[in-house]
Amino acid sequence: MRREFMGRVLIRLDNLRLTLASAAGPVNVLRGISLEIEEGSTVGLVGPSGSGKSTLMMALGGLERASAGTIEIAGCDLNALDEDALARFRRDNIGIVFQSFHLVPTMTALENVALPLELAGRKNAFDIARAGLEAVGLGARLAHYPAQLSGGEQQRVAIARAFAARPKLLLADEPTGNLDGATGKQVIDLLFRLHRESGATFLLITHDTELARRCDKILTLVDGALDGATA
Repeated sequence: MRREFMGRVLIRLDNLRLTLASAAGPVNVLRGISLEIEEGSTVGLVGPSGSGKSTLMMALGGLERASAGTIEIAGCDLNALDEDALARFRRDNIGIVFQSFHLVPTMTALENVALPLELAGRKNAFDIARAGLEAVGLGARLAHYPAQLSGGEQQRVAIARAFAARPKLLLADEPTGNLDGATGKQVIDLLFRLHRESGATFLLITHDTELARRCDKILTLVDGALDGATA
């Protein structure tokens, strides 16, 4: 079911371009992307492999610098921030879920979720982390290390970590790519539930068009440019 949004724009891109160096010369990965995404909405980003989906997510997450154009999130121009300011903005406003979990193997589930909160100076980091893990059904696995958890459980830890600081924007890049079908469905259902509960804007990168149809809007990326949008 599509929803209509009349709130303010959270993401605004204007002629966003990103060029990367390669042995064969410069590669234009993102080629003039302009779009607006409203606060609290869900967006599915689809497209063939190599179309630039993950690079766009990295740019939105402040992990790749745009070569040209404007990238504005919650009224902040990311291009205007130095590296320290960009890291703080990302910490306070953006949650990211990757396909490969990116957990620290020597830390427990509780420590993995608490770590970014501790780095942000939150004195109640472990209380927040515990509540986050309980919210994703891992209240009994707080002291387990990643190697002691299943793939689905590891992704739940990563989701709890992404939501721990109550981000305005959640980015998920093929979050079920390393999971079997049943576990993947559970993870996706969890992401949409936490989105509804938190009110975060949710951008889901997926190769699965059926899954993308659960979102309010679908964007298709082809050769680094938007091929159109379905609302």
